[in-house]
Amino acid sequence: MTVLAKNQILKEIKKGRIKINPFSKDQVEAGSVDLHLADEFRVFNNNSKIIDVKENLDVRDYSKIVRVKDSFIIKPGQLIQGITKEHITLANNICGWLQGRSRFARMGLSVHVSANFVQPGSDNRQVLEIINLSNIKLALHPGTRFCQIVFERCDGKAEYKGRYSSQESV
Repeated sequence: MTVLAKNQILKEIKKGRIKINPFSKDQVEAGSVDLHLADEFRVFNNNSKIIDVKENLDVRDYSKIVRVKDSFIIKPGQLIQGITKEHITLANNICGWLQGRSRFARMGLSVHVSANFVQPGSDNRQVLEIINLSNIKLALHPGTRFCQIVFERCDGKAEYKGRYSSQESV
């Protein structure tokens, strides 16, 4: 697989093989596209019981959605989910990787803990697994260029049809 540079990303967008909505050309960096944080967060319930981590686990059973206008305060050690403002559609021969931005990582904010692979043929908004690794409270603001996606061309074609293939909410 090959990482797409800025000129290739713009060509793929022009050809419709990468769709980002909403989109502005100034989001495109040398080898990635910046994505914005939406106003929706999934917050885990304070629960002292043991949760079985099995195939049928559904995070919605242990959390609630919170919408904010100005900011969301994430406490030290807290794990939440956020979602990108952008809806991303990929051709069946292009995949992506969600990555944090260094300016936030330097404050101890991990923008995407795990599961950062965006499958070829995806057509959804991207949920972010956000954790505050610092010892201070951090305010997250909707509309911030919060993370980036790196695109790669696949060797072959595939299309994601999994559990989260039409995801529009955290």
